[in-house]
Amino acid sequence: MQPDIEAWDAWHPRVIADRLAGVEVAWYVAAGWALDLFHGAQTRVHEDTEIAVPATYFHRIASRFTDCRFCVPHDGELVPATDETLKDSHQTWAWEQASGKWRLDVFREPHDGPTWICRRDEGIRRPYHEIIEFTPDGIPFLAPEIVLLFKAKAARDKDTADFHGVLPKLDRQRRRWLDDALGLVHPDHSWRGSLTG
Repeated sequence: MQPDIEAWDAWHPRVIADRLAGVEVAWYVAAGWALDLFHGAQTRVHEDTEIAVPATYFHRIASRFTDCRFCVPHDGELVPATDETLKDSHQTWAWEQASGKWRLDVFREPHDGPTWICRRDEGIRRPYHEIIEFTPDGIPFLAPEIVLLFKAKAARDKDTADFHGVLPKLDRQRRRWLDDALGLVHPDHSWRGSLTG
C-alpha cells in the first residue's frame, strides 16, 4: 500500500529521544522543533518532526524504528528507501505501519568523522560537539543559528516568524556566525540587516 503523503501525525521529540536512548550516533532534533526546544516551550504547531544524523550512520537510527517503513521523497512521490534511492534526497520519512501515519523525517547529513558539513556549502563546517545542544531533560537539538541558516532558503511566513521569535535570544556570537554563513549561502538575504543592526 502506498502511504498517503499527507498522513502526518508526527511524534513529539521526547518520544523520539526515548526511542533513540543509548544509540551511539550524533543525532539531533532539527528545523522548527529545534527552535522550540531552544526556547524551552512550544511556540507553534508543527506539522512534522525532523531529526538529523550523519549520513553514514542512518541505518543505526533506522534500526530503532523496526515498526516503521522508511521512504524517500522522489518526484512528488515517496519510494522505499534503498541504497539507490537514498542517493535521491537527504530526507527519509518514517511511516508507522500500525497507525498508517508518518511519524518523523530523518535528514541524512554530510560529515567528516566528528565534523558536521553543511549540505548548502561544504565550506561551512563545525564539530558536532559545538552544534548539538540539549534540553534540561536530555533531548538533543541543533543550534538555533544553524536551524535559521536552513530556514533562510525558503523564508516562508513560518520561517520568518521563527527567525524573529528567536532573534532576541541569540547572543552576538550566534548572530555573527549566522550572518557570516548567510553571506556565503544567501548573501543578499533580508535577515542579515537584523543580525548586524
